[in-house]
Amino acid sequence: MTDDRYIESTTPPEGYDPQREQWLDFQQDQDLAELAKADSKNFILTTVDELFNWARLSSIWPVTFGLACCAIEMMAASATRYDIDRFGAGAFRATPRQADLMIVSGTVTAKMGSRLKRIYDQMPEPKWVVAMGSCAIGGGPYFKYGYHVVKGVDMLDVPVDVYIPGCPPRPEVLLDGLMRLQDKIRGRKGKLVTPKWVKDYAGKIPDVKPEGGR
Repeated sequence: MTDDRYIESTTPPEGYDPQREQWLDFQQDQDLAELAKADSKNFILTTVDELFNWARLSSIWPVTFGLACCAIEMMAASATRYDIDRFGAGAFRATPRQADLMIVSGTVTAKMGSRLKRIYDQMPEPKWVVAMGSCAIGGGPYFKYGYHVVKGVDMLDVPVDVYIPGCPPRPEVLLDGLMRLQDKIRGRKGKLVTPKWVKDYAGKIPDVKPEGGR
């Protein structure tokens, strides 16, 4: 009875070049060793609060809310030329219950104030507010004679985190204000230096009191 079992031969066949094995050697072991050595340095030490803050500042969802001409600049900032989605803030939500940022972009009238406050109250915590434009900051050109205009959105018990001046501010300024908000969420603390022109302009604003002295 013959043994038909296959026995692997260590002798190369006739005409076989032994250097062929060296050509097909991709050095996988060495590559894996270098990869493991590189991965040994790819780790981050942080806290849970910093991790959550990083997630929040990288996924700010504004509420779809525009009031006046500043809203046009806000729309331009979310378009392809400026692309606010690069900062993770391009998902404008149609309901305040899914948003954590309110961009008050435009003139706030007394009639609109109650609606604005209601939308802000419906937003879940944590939430932030950006006052965009001089009208949302302090009434703008309607400061003196606009009896129907609220002299600043913060007068409606809506705390403002970032003020963006301008009439209207360009989309680049809105993006800069968004980055300042991200710094605030991240927890960075910097020294605020008030420009000279802001101090000069603030000194020229008259102290107007409403009729009746209230």
